[in-house]
Amino acid sequence: MAKIIEGFHPYQGEHCETTAMGNLLQFAGVHLSEPLLFGLGQGLGFIYWDSKKIDFPFIGGRVKPDELTANLAARLGLIVNIQETSSVDKAWQNVRSYIDRGIPVGLKLDSYYLDYFTSKVHFAGHYAVLYGMDDANAYMADTAQQGGLLKTSLTSLAAARNAKGPMSSRNRSFTLEPFDTLPPLVQAIRVSLAKNAHDYLNPPIRNIGNKGIVKMSDEIMKWPSRSNNIEHDLCLTALLMERGGTGGALFRNLYRDFLKECADQLADPKIEQAYHLFAEIAPMWVSVSASINHAGKTGSHRELQQVSKLLLEIADKERAAMELLL
Repeated sequence: MAKIIEGFHPYQGEHCETTAMGNLLQFAGVHLSEPLLFGLGQGLGFIYWDSKKIDFPFIGGRVKPDELTANLAARLGLIVNIQETSSVDKAWQNVRSYIDRGIPVGLKLDSYYLDYFTSKVHFAGHYAVLYGMDDANAYMADTAQQGGLLKTSLTSLAAARNAKGPMSSRNRSFTLEPFDTLPPLVQAIRVSLAKNAHDYLNPPIRNIGNKGIVKMSDEIMKWPSRSNNIEHDLCLTALLMERGGTGGALFRNLYRDFLKECADQLADPKIEQAYHLFAEIAPMWVSVSASINHAGKTGSHRELQQVSKLLLEIADKERAAMELLL
C-alpha cells in the first residue's frame, strides 16, 4: 500500500546535507537559502586524508558528516531526533513510523546502492529525505543534480542505509521536532562566522583546515607514485571536488554566497572584505580541479606543480578571510 506525504515539495539544493535539512525545514514552513544553511552550519572546512586503507588521497572541503546538521540545529534552536541501529528491520520500522504519521525523514546512506545514482562510487556520507513508500519502492528527495524527487527500490535503500566503511553510520535517520519560530538570524550568523573561522584556523591535526591546504600543496607531487591508475584517480578527484555535490569550487561558491548574504544583512566591513576574498578564492579552486583533471587526461605532471603553487596562494587568501571573520 502506497503512503506519500501530502504537501511535500523538494528543496532545490546542490549539497546533500544542506538539501536534506532544507527539505525538513521547508516542510515545517521555513525556507532558508542553501548558502545560509551551509554557513549557519559552520560548513566550510578542508581535509587532506591519506592512509594505507584507501587507494588514493581524499580531498574534502567541508566539516565532517553530521557536524553541519548538529551546528545548524544549535544555531537555530532546533531539536533533531536521531535514530541509529544495527538492525535493518528496526531501521525500517523507525522511518516507517514517521512516514505513516506524515513526517518526512532524513537518511544517511551510501549513494552507491541507490538506483537513481548512475555514478557508482561508494560514498557513505550521503544524505537524502524519505517522503513516501509503496510495497516495492521508496520515494526520495535528493539534490537538484540528481533530479529532486526520485525513487529507489526498498532493497537498494536498505543496502544503502546499512553500508559500512568511511563516514558511514548505523542506519542513521533523523527528523525535526515541531517548532514555532526561529531565533533572530543576526546573532546566529555572527556566532557561526566566528566559530567556523576559529575551527578552520585551529585544526587539531595538520591535514585539516588551512594547514591541510598547505599539506596538499606539499603532497600533490607524490600523487603519480601513489597511484596504480593515475588517470582514473586524478580525474575522479577533480570530478568530486567540482561536481560531487559541493556546489562547485569545493564548497567555496556556497560560502562566498553565504558571506554575501551576511554582508547585506549586517553591513559589516570585515564581512564585506571576506566576501570579496572568497569571490577571488572560488574560481581559484575551479582552476585547481581543472588542472588536476587535465593532468590526469594528458599525463603531464607539470600541471601538478602549478596546482601546488596555486594551493599556497589559496591558503594565504583563505587564512586572511577567516582571520577577518574571527
